[in-house]
Amino acid sequence: MTDAQAQQLYIGGAWVEPAGGHYEVVNPADESVVGLAPEASRGQVEEAARAAAEAFESWSRTTPEARAAILDRAADIMQREYEPWAVLARQETGAPAGIARGMQVGVGVTRFRRYAKGALEPVEKGLPPQVTEAGPMGRASILGALEVRRPVGVVTCITSYNNPWANPAGKVAPALAMGNTVVVKPAPQDPLSVFKMAEALHEAGVPAGVVNVVGGQSVEVGEAAVDSPHVDMVSFTGSTAVGQRIAEVCGRSMKRQLMELGGKGAAVVFEDADLDAAVMGIGTTFSFYSGQICTAPTRVIAHRSVYDRLIEKLTGYLAFMKVGDPAAPGTVVGPVISAAHRDRVESYIELGKKEGARIAYGGERPVVGDGRGFYVAPTLLVDCTNDMRVVREEIFGPVVVVVPFDGDEDEAVRLADDSDFGLLSYVWSGDSARAFRVARRLRAGGVGVNTIGRNMEAPFGGFKRSGVGRDVGSYALQAYSEMQAIVWTG
Repeated sequence: MTDAQAQQLYIGGAWVEPAGGHYEVVNPADESVVGLAPEASRGQVEEAARAAAEAFESWSRTTPEARAAILDRAADIMQREYEPWAVLARQETGAPAGIARGMQVGVGVTRFRRYAKGALEPVEKGLPPQVTEAGPMGRASILGALEVRRPVGVVTCITSYNNPWANPAGKVAPALAMGNTVVVKPAPQDPLSVFKMAEALHEAGVPAGVVNVVGGQSVEVGEAAVDSPHVDMVSFTGSTAVGQRIAEVCGRSMKRQLMELGGKGAAVVFEDADLDAAVMGIGTTFSFYSGQICTAPTRVIAHRSVYDRLIEKLTGYLAFMKVGDPAAPGTVVGPVISAAHRDRVESYIELGKKEGARIAYGGERPVVGDGRGFYVAPTLLVDCTNDMRVVREEIFGPVVVVVPFDGDEDEAVRLADDSDFGLLSYVWSGDSARAFRVARRLRAGGVGVNTIGRNMEAPFGGFKRSGVGRDVGSYALQAYSEMQAIVWTG
């Protein structure tokens, strides 16, 4: 690339000037310009999809060992460039330095390592033979069967702005491991990190056309990446509304889909819960990506007997959360991604007040440094009811709503499941049997019992409007494959 500040597209194994020029990527912490991102044309997106389709035949027939070696080499390069790429991630996302290092670039490296091993996982499984009697279909015979996982083809990966390393790595690495080729369309707010991932793959020796990265602010770029006739599958992370539109386009040509969409995680807190543990878990909504994460426990359903104490503890916890420059030591809560999103989150806080919620903490715009940046105060809305929009809609910011309940676990489950979303929910209770009983009843793709931790080999995805399909661990390899049956007679 000729200019480190003006990023080029990556198409067919070459760095290409964008037809639409460049636009500024803004640091949400201080509104400075991080770099210039490329604006692709529809024709360039189509060129990328065509390059991926042409590369598919040879890439899909490479040995698993060859694919694993490239993924491992790419991880080595990411590790080598860890520090400067973590700085870039912090600058374009506004994530505090520790999160940019450990949870963004660090998770990206880990996922490439995981799927280097995943490329070597068996893709064939023998099924029990079936004895058939003589009849209209022919003579008596013994039919053997083999279950074979095959790559889907060209996969468009449309990634979210909240984590430009972990999210694309979780799509690109397993897709490549299975023998697919990819067209990556990063979020327009922070695409530069994704192009660094492409640099790592290029240096690692990925064949031309196997990986392509296009981008831009125009809706046309995303549309072209979805509706191209060369694309066989779309993997999308983002809002439910956009996911629905993508699904409609995919349905017209029967493209495969993997959708990780919105969430409004219910955190059920029973009367026997360890409140300190619950507060630590719920508090991650404020500190982790400033609440810009679909898995956050943003909707607390607390038993009346512990309701006041829980609010008191959450308020005390919030008082120690430093809002500030992500580069400064001790910063816990950084900015949200843009001015438009800051205004959106603040409008929800105002809406909550109008709906009758009480602000127990926060609600005022914090001033950091010289007043630049897109900061939102961590906010706790209490005395909420399930019919409020702030309870029902995904805010995607450092805002937690608390709904009290008076009854038993049946009422808790009813309130938790009274939602369009069903990604991750949580249960805090000192009674393990009850906690697991409630977890099994919740209509959510995952449930944390007395923890917000995730097992990174467990399936990840949502019920209802929170998504379609499952990934993470070996489930991602399955998601980026088609199942084939081979049957023979012996």
